Amino acid sequence: MDRRVTVLFMVVVVALVTSPLPVAARANRQAITSAASTASGAASVSTSAAAPSEISPTAVAAPAPRDSAALVAAMQQLAAGSGATVGVTVVELGGLDPLTWSLDESSVFTAASTYKLAALMMEALNIASGTTDPNGLVCYQESDYEAGWFDDYAPGVCFTRNELAARAAKQSDNTAGHMLVRDLGGAAVLNAWTASMGTKNSAFFVGNTTTAADLAALWVAEANGDLGGAAAQAWLYPLLTGTTTESGIPAGVPAGSMVIHKTGTVDAVENDAALVESGPDGPYVLIVMTDGLGDAAGWALIASASAAVWQAEASRVQ
Repeated sequence: MDRRVTVLFMVVVVALVTSPLPVAARANRQAITSAASTASGAASVSTSAAAPSEISPTAVAAPAPRDSAALVAAMQQLAAGSGATVGVTVVELGGLDPLTWSLDESSVFTAASTYKLAALMMEALNIASGTTDPNGLVCYQESDYEAGWFDDYAPGVCFTRNELAARAAKQSDNTAGHMLVRDLGGAAVLNAWTASMGTKNSAFFVGNTTTAADLAALWVAEANGDLGGAAAQAWLYPLLTGTTTESGIPAGVPAGSMVIHKTGTVDAVENDAALVESGPDGPYVLIVMTDGLGDAAGWALIASASAAVWQAEASRVQ
């Protein structure tokens, strides 16, 4: 006995559209990737016994590009409420539709000890490329001295590059930082190298000024493997975790998050330049520079900015 079976597949495609935030303040888009319209794999089968099934693709609407204006506005409000001068740059390195956004990223600040980050990155590249021996000795000279964490420096006393790097990174010791810069060839060599890596408005060590954008450029190059790759990272990253100053960017993220960073502080200046490797939607670079508070108030401001960025990153995966 013949049976006629009529099959109806109903495919409902719900377009998920993310509404863009209002445009405000200054926000730089790093790499806006538009999702291409995709064809539905489902088919609509005709109910006519005589006609064959007809497959009709259904388009999926592309989500609207993300916009960082609301986050920039929130950061402006945070800065205004503090009374400090603030520069912030965020570069998302993972997830869908990553952005770069900033608040006064080109404003020039006193670099303080963030110059040591540049020196450590250059040293890591030299070690990774085999041009520098990490166990090679650098001997103290009286011109290297600046009061700091350690007081065991004396003419003729020598330290390995590993020892000096650990002191400059973990405790931000000033004399160790000076010795590293001298070992690299001096401030002119260091600044020529950082300029070749993308810095535009920095004078590290001598003059010792920089911007949030320039420190972000260095961190992006490091994270992308452009400064010696995995070998350089394996030497550098452990030096910049668990430091004596974790009250800034690390204090604004959940406990256990991996934050690789270098701080700088002098007078009323507090800076923190970080790669947040374990972000909610992938790694991101965060630079926060402040002038006008100092001490605990400065670190609290940086921690608040860090928490706001983490919350924004977490919202990307909700």
